[in-house]
Amino acid sequence: MTTSTLILIGVILLYLLSSINVLREYERAVIFRLGRLLPNAKGPGLVFVFWPIDRMEKVSLRMVTMDVPAQDIITRDNVSVKVNAIVYFRVFDSNRAIVSVENYLYATSQLAQTTLRSVLGQVELDDLLSKRDELNDRLQTILDQHTDPWGIKVSLVEVKTVDLPAEMQRAMARQAEAEREKRAKIIHAEGEFQASARLADAARALALEPIAIQLRYLQTLTEIGMEQNSTIVFPVPVDLLSSWMASSRPGKVQGKKGEEQT
Repeated sequence: MTTSTLILIGVILLYLLSSINVLREYERAVIFRLGRLLPNAKGPGLVFVFWPIDRMEKVSLRMVTMDVPAQDIITRDNVSVKVNAIVYFRVFDSNRAIVSVENYLYATSQLAQTTLRSVLGQVELDDLLSKRDELNDRLQTILDQHTDPWGIKVSLVEVKTVDLPAEMQRAMARQAEAEREKRAKIIHAEGEFQASARLADAARALALEPIAIQLRYLQTLTEIGMEQNSTIVFPVPVDLLSSWMASSRPGKVQGKKGEEQT
């Protein structure tokens, strides 16, 4: 075997070794043979790419988490806010992801930004803050419809942060404070109404049993005696005073009549 033959064999072996590519489980190889796309992507495992006839593009099938930069949005009620979001998507068709769009990551990012501005600009601030789930579903549906021809599946879109202007934050704080005060006044008025109703019931019960007022006097005296006070106020029933004053008035009248007769 001549030297040239050995060199040729060595070159062929090196060429074959350089044509071997190992793809991971989550990777697929899109092969262009003489510029034409092969119908099926290859991988995972060993993939032979015979350069310069073949050219390979690797595509990852893993879920991609993309942070959408903060966007300046004017809501339907003319409030300027900054909103950013997170988009979760993956490639389900490697061939379309390479052939249909130049850079599917960049294209998805730009589409997410424009969709975020257009969708959130059609809602009011209260809906933006309270109806997050509905807006997330709407954003996910729109993005998925536009990226499906690219072989990309958008699984989830989440609005992450809504930055409000300082003036709007103060206005919302005053609104919340006023709402709390209104609730406190309503609860206080309701308590006063219920207390007055219970006091009216107690007054009617005491009117049926006059001796009950005496028991209340004694209970009040017991409660006062439990405290460390030097002064004890003993309540005197008003009906006792009235009966004593009624009994003392006739004597005074008789005394005045006797003086006039003399």
